[in-house]
This record gives sequence, structure tokens and C-alpha cells, in this order.
Amino acid sequence: MNDRAGRRRARRIAIGTTVVLALAGMNGPWLYRFGSEKYHQYKINKPEYKAENGRWEIVEFPEKYRQNTIHAALLHTGKVLLVAGSGNNKDNFDAKQYDTRIWDPVKKTIKKVPTPSDLFCTGHTQLANGNLLIAGGTKRYEKLKGDVTKAGGLMVVHNENPDKPITLPAGTKFVGKENGKTFVSKDPVLVPRAEKNFDKETGEFLGNTPGYGRTYVEAQKEGAKHQTGTQDNYTVQGLSGEDAQNTYGIAEKLALDKKDFQGIDDAFEFDPVAEKYIKVDPMKEARWYPTLTTLSDGKILSVSGLDDIGQLVPGKNEIYDPETKKWTYTDKIRQFPTYPALFLMQNDKIFYSGANAGYGPDDVGRDPGIWDVETNKFTKVPGMSDANMLETANTVLLPPAQDEKYMVIGGGGVGESPLASEKTRIVDLKADSPRFEDGPSMDKGTRYPQASILPDDNVLISGGSEDYRGRGDSNILEARIYDTAENELRRVADPLVGRNYHAGSILLPDGRLMFFGSDPLYGDKANTKPGEFEQRIEIYTPPYLYGENAQPNLAGGPQTIKHGESGTFTSKDAASVKKVRLIRPSASTHVTDIDQRSIALDFETDGDKLTVTVPESRNVVQAGWYMMFAVTADGTPSKAQWVQVP
Repeated sequence: MNDRAGRRRARRIAIGTTVVLALAGMNGPWLYRFGSEKYHQYKINKPEYKAENGRWEIVEFPEKYRQNTIHAALLHTGKVLLVAGSGNNKDNFDAKQYDTRIWDPVKKTIKKVPTPSDLFCTGHTQLANGNLLIAGGTKRYEKLKGDVTKAGGLMVVHNENPDKPITLPAGTKFVGKENGKTFVSKDPVLVPRAEKNFDKETGEFLGNTPGYGRTYVEAQKEGAKHQTGTQDNYTVQGLSGEDAQNTYGIAEKLALDKKDFQGIDDAFEFDPVAEKYIKVDPMKEARWYPTLTTLSDGKILSVSGLDDIGQLVPGKNEIYDPETKKWTYTDKIRQFPTYPALFLMQNDKIFYSGANAGYGPDDVGRDPGIWDVETNKFTKVPGMSDANMLETANTVLLPPAQDEKYMVIGGGGVGESPLASEKTRIVDLKADSPRFEDGPSMDKGTRYPQASILPDDNVLISGGSEDYRGRGDSNILEARIYDTAENELRRVADPLVGRNYHAGSILLPDGRLMFFGSDPLYGDKANTKPGEFEQRIEIYTPPYLYGENAQPNLAGGPQTIKHGESGTFTSKDAASVKKVRLIRPSASTHVTDIDQRSIALDFETDGDKLTVTVPESRNVVQAGWYMMFAVTADGTPSKAQWVQVP
């Protein structure tokens, strides 16, 4: 332990000891009469304690405004978008009851927003114009094996006609040629026309390559006897003539197995000023649990997800152009598990930390590495400890972003594994040969840890659970601040609410942190009582807002500063400012927050003037809206000024 850490620990012990001795000396029996809980409340509300450890408080919305928040994003209006969709509640899904709220943490107002699709388990990222791009969501809820009454699965429909495509409506019946069993499609399917093939040198016709489409089918009748065990060809009822000859289905095993969630291709931009969803061109692929990552040119890369029949999208990634509002496929195929943690690097490549939030084979696309999207070359980054426990891990770009160091926090085994890692791992991507090294460990193996960058260059790590979805009453009511300069974890005040699956955190413009969600599988240690979704919002006020000095003043200045250019702000505390940070607002879900990053700004002071300069690199400062914080030597940040970097 270094001297600085030792002094901190000694000071905390001294504060606690002073409080205990004072209470015992004044009125010893008081402790016994009122119990440890009152003493705990007394202690955590002492100014000295808050200045060292911060403070948590719960915000409970009026009942009619509560929802199962799955996604949250900070808008450049200072408000927070809270998205539930159906909120992991099939009754809501069946009733087409989809929820979104806008919360103003300053005015303490809440507003309901009409939600056009089930944006449960969607993807999202901030756009350069301040809108939030939202893509994907839920088409159909999963069915566990015991709940599946009709055999079903994927039907691949072939069209051998080179002259025209064919569309089969929902409800189309497919009859097996060998097994004689009938299956019914749940959705319409468009099957492209066949492609004619010719020899490139002689021009000789070589035959047709059938067009194909995919649809999800279920047995016409319930029961195990309607399952199939092998591949079969299927005729399509209702077709005649050439269509009947050219169009047929092929399906593998159609069984009573668990049926995964199915995704949608819907995409929207949420306008923070109009406070409404604006529909844009749908994605090429339906996606449930996708990751959206902003590229240096402002376009958005959409990766992974479960498709419209519940299968992992087979590496068919695509890019959204905010100018045309259209999607195009990337040239190459690369597969990742769902919600992969993908970050834009300073060299235009994409860093994949290995962290993810769920679905996908345990041996495909899980190695951390550096991905060149243009060439599809993928270079693995070695050294990851607990490499088999990266599902439900969190990844954060450590501040300042220019250093290009990443931390991977906790995580667990694939699927419903009880494995959980207490590790933090750090990689310096500017090193000649990047390699993960272990950082300080947490006390417990932790799945679903929340992590938020702070304006003082530290990171708040909180919550999570030791087991899958808090199973066994395993929520971790602990929080720590990671000191980036000292490479240390320091325990701070304990949160009041357990957070696991479907939880997240957001840095607010006043320097506080907002925590939302949690979706435990069970509500008791014995795993017999169903869990309840956590609808309460919790606010953490960090120690830097309880210090002796008030937040430095920051006002005026331009709302827009271009890359490589400067802007001048007014601050009566300019002389005490030691660093200035641009922090990109978060868009958080499923232990994944690709957007958050803190960028160091060069600055000069002159009297009450503070002049800052934005870096030239669009890979460091992606176009968009940012919170700008001025920070004093003791780590106290100003309230943020919103600045757009076009």
C-alpha cells in the first residue's frame, strides 16, 4: 500500500473511530436502544463521511410513471431518456404496451413518450446532430423448453425460378415429403429469384443458383409426435404450375426445444428537442441485442444480435449513414456474440474487449482483439485473465481517452453459468505489443458491474451480482472508485439498491451518477420466489461534491467548437482549474456503454477567461454533443457546459 492510500485509509478509520467514541462517550445505551441501523444512518450522513465516501439516495417516481427501464441515454437537453419497450414482460408485449419516459433530473419532471415498436433489447448510440439512433428490438419473446407446445424452427425456402421472386404470406403450410408433417409459417417471406450462372470464358450456361428466404415455422398440431429428427424437403401448399415446381422448403430438426427471442429490423432516431421517435430506413438484418458503434466519419456500425427467427446474425454487419438515413452491408463477414463491446480506436480500427452480454457459441468470436473493418483482419490481444468469464463483463475506456487504455471489469461464464470473475484487466493499445495485465481485484466475483467515468479522471464501479441474474440473493451492495493515477480501487459508500441484469449507470451534467434497472431471476436465497424488476432510480453523489470547495464556475462560451479549434468560456475560478474534460453522454444497457469517453482538452487561462482547444482527431473526438467540465486541483468538477463538436 502506498503512502497516499495509507493516509486515506487512516483518515477513514479515524473518522469512524471519532464518531463511535463520541457517541459512546455521550450516551452509550443509545446505540443499543435504537440499533445499528440508526447508527449507520448517522454515520453515512456525517459531512466527513460524505466527503470521503459520497452518498446514495433513492428517487421513486409516482406509480403511474414507473417502468421496467432497460435502456437509458443522456440527451444534450440535460434530460434522460428511459426506454423499457415491453420491459421483459410478455403481458406488455402481447398487449403491445411499449413504454418510454423522459426524466428531467433538474426540474424533477417525468414525461411519457409514445413508443412505436418493442424497443426492448435494442441497440443505441449518440449521433453527431444530437439525436439518438435506436435500432433493433423484440419481435417475439422466447419460450422455454417446458413451455413449447408446438415443434418449430427454421424453414429455408428456395426459389429456382430465374425470372421472378415469390412472396409467401404468413400462414403458408409446408408439408414434408418424407415425414408427411405439416408446419405453418409465422411471418411472410420474400424469396428472391434464382441467379443464372454462366462460364466466364465460354459464356456457356451452367445452371441456376436458387434464391432463398427464411421463415420461422411451427407444427400445425401440438405434441411431441409432430417433431422431426432429420432434414426433409417440404412442398408449399397453395402453389400451382411452375411456382409449385420451383418453390420448396428445406428444414433440419423441428423440435420442442427452447425458442430464443426474435429480433426486428426497425430503426429510429430519437429527437431530444421534439422528444419523439422518428422512423428511418430499417436495417438489412433483424437484430435483438445488437451493438451500435460510431465510426470516425459519423456513420454507425451495427453488429450481432438475434435475427427474425431467433438465430445469431451470421456476421452480416451493416453501416448506417445519418445523411441518407440508409443502411448498407459491410463487405466482409465477422461474427460476435450479442452486445459485443466494440470501440473506435485512434487508428480507425475497432477494439473488441471480449466483453459481451449473452447469446452466441462459446467458441466463436469471443477472443479480444483489434478488428480492421475494411480488410476484416482481426488481431488477437493476449493476456486476458479469466478469459472464459467475459460474458456480462463491463468495459470502459479509461480517461483521458487519448491514452487509449481500456479496463475490462468482472464478468461471468457463458449462459447461466455460476462462474464470476473478481478481476479487472487493463490493456494499453498504444503499446508496441498490446497485452492485458491484471489491475486491482474486487472483493467478489462480479457479473453486471456498472462503471461510469467521472470528470476527475476516475471511474465509479458499483453493483452487480456474484451469480447469474442475482441468483441466490447474490447482489453486491458495494461501490468502489478506481483511481486511474494510482491504479487502485477504493471502497466508498454502499449503494442502497441491488443491481444485476438489465441495469446501468449514467453520468449527469452536475457530476452525479444515475443508476437504473435490475432484473433478478429470483427474489430469495433459495431461488423459489420469482424476482421483481427494480423500478427505482438511485443517485450517487461522489465525494468531490462534498469537499470544502464549491464547484468551480463555468459559463458563457460557444455552443459549437470545431475539431482543432478553440472556444473561450468565463469562469471566476479560472485560476484554480487544473484540467478540462469533454465527456460524451452515455447510452447504457446490458453492461454495455460504448459511447462514454472522456477527452482531455488543452486550455489556457487569463483572468476570468478559460480558453479550450478541441483535438483535431475525429477518432478521439467523434462528432456530437459533449459535456465540458472544468476540474480543480482537488478534483472538484464544475457543472457541465454542453458543447457540440460538428
